[in-house]
Amino acid sequence: MTVPSGGVASTPREAARIAKGLGGGAVVKAQVHTGGRGKAGGIKVVSSASEAEQAAAALLGSNLVTSQTAPEGVPVRWVLVEEIIRTAQELYLGMVIDGASKGVVAMASAAGGMEIEDVATVTPEKILRVSIDPLLGLQPFQSRKLAYGLGLDTELVQKVTGVLASLYRVFEDLDCSLAEINPLSVTGDGRVIAVDAKISIDDDALFRNPNLQKLHDHEQEDPREVEARASAINYVKLDGDVGCIVNGAGLAMATMDVTGAAGAPPANFLDIGGGADEQKVAQALKIILSDPNVTRVLVNIFGGILRCDVAARGLLMAAEETPHAIRPLVVRMLGTNAAEGREILSQSSLDVTLVNDLSEAAAAIKAAG
Repeated sequence: MTVPSGGVASTPREAARIAKGLGGGAVVKAQVHTGGRGKAGGIKVVSSASEAEQAAAALLGSNLVTSQTAPEGVPVRWVLVEEIIRTAQELYLGMVIDGASKGVVAMASAAGGMEIEDVATVTPEKILRVSIDPLLGLQPFQSRKLAYGLGLDTELVQKVTGVLASLYRVFEDLDCSLAEINPLSVTGDGRVIAVDAKISIDDDALFRNPNLQKLHDHEQEDPREVEARASAINYVKLDGDVGCIVNGAGLAMATMDVTGAAGAPPANFLDIGGGADEQKVAQALKIILSDPNVTRVLVNIFGGILRCDVAARGLLMAAEETPHAIRPLVVRMLGTNAAEGREILSQSSLDVTLVNDLSEAAAAIKAAG
């Protein structure tokens, strides 16, 4: 697969050196874990080494805010300096895990480039799809079907089918959940060049690709998610203001649905798991309380391996360690030692509302807002 010439720079001087080696003209791209860079000013076309240095200086050390990031954006620590490709046509190729078909779907579109997200939303018929049998893999006839569907001539069909085969091989070998090339540039002289690409890797499969773990950049993630992972807590930051602590992924998703339906959008997904101890429960609450958007916390515990009295003592531990950050709590506890857990919380100085079911929880969390 052909890609543009270039290199990665972490300083403006390095960017200038790479651009000079390319003849001066280059494209300077912020290397961040988000899409929408072009519209946000994260991709700059320059005509000289000095312009490349200036562009890199403006990007490096800044936070790039795009339509896909949080308001604070993501830090730019590296830029990719590449040769300028004179493009006659921009294509999109992708492989993704599809829940509906329970397998991998290969996609292609003749409307590649910066607007591909809008194409998927506004004119989805412009994106061609084929489902891939997991035992057989991507078949040549499927690649040809996609390539011909793009309106390409025979020579280009052969090249694009080769790129699709390579993309699927990467997808399978690296245990990806997404692998895409956007744009795949068709030049005026008939070359096919992967101008930009992105892959997302299944975290649970990283042990099979230890070399990829070395590339992990924690600075591109929410610091709370990094802290939670270090404590073996499943946490994902969301946009709401209701912090959620739950044991069990399914129960956590149901809890989020309940708060959202009550007009109190969740601030996070958090599953502390079935075998959590007091320290882990305390750490979970401290992570949630470190989010300035959180105004109230809903705790939904079904006691099993994790006893409710253990969870209650963990909540008190977090409150004692971060008394300045504590928020109103709505707590539902059922199962093992639920009465003991509720008693511990009711006898505490916490601002806590104890409820019996999710309907009560929804009403209480809404009232706490």
